[in-house]
Amino acid sequence: MRGINLKKFFLYSLIASVGISAFLGIVVIIFGNFGEFESKVLLTSVVITVTSILGLASGAYLETGQSRALPLAGIVLSVISAGMWLMIVWAWRDQNSNFVKSLMSVTILATAFSHLSLLSLAKLDRRFKWSYYAAHALIWTLAGFLIWLVWTIENDISDLAGRIIGVLSIAVAAVTVATPIFHKLSNSGYTDEEIDAEIEKLKLKIQSLEKQRSRAPESE
Repeated sequence: MRGINLKKFFLYSLIASVGISAFLGIVVIIFGNFGEFESKVLLTSVVITVTSILGLASGAYLETGQSRALPLAGIVLSVISAGMWLMIVWAWRDQNSNFVKSLMSVTILATAFSHLSLLSLAKLDRRFKWSYYAAHALIWTLAGFLIWLVWTIENDISDLAGRIIGVLSIAVAAVTVATPIFHKLSNSGYTDEEIDAEIEKLKLKIQSLEKQRSRAPESE
């Protein structure tokens, strides 16, 4: 039940944030006035939108009951990340590098947990199970590398680091796209035609049994 409530909460938050963003866009177009307050409200709605998307992914997996640690971590980290972003939007005064680094680290982790929660919704056969472990390995490698860069790189990212990020990102994207395909291929249930044929067989069997039962008193 908790998973369902969380999904509804994040869904309503997403709808509200998108509505606010659309309203502010219309106001700017009509009146042409977009000050600091409006900018903060718009950024707040963007933060809520992203948090709601991450929360929906984790909440959907939590609802299945297959795991609790992975989706709960995604939800908690998403909320923490949202709170930190809102602090920057509304109460940012001094440039604390450690706070910014912590913010980026929490955001990366929240995205990783939510991404894996979404991929974990797929039901895979044994032949495709490797993609689940590959997704974990790739996503955590990319997340760990990005967090390492956040805390160690002071200036521009080197060409090698950029290439590593590019390769890992492409690999993660490939596994993400392939997972729903593997999920579809893993569906070993009957097709609609096979189900209809099986139903017809069962109907004929039931009719045959009913005829036998109706003749039973006559034979006695």
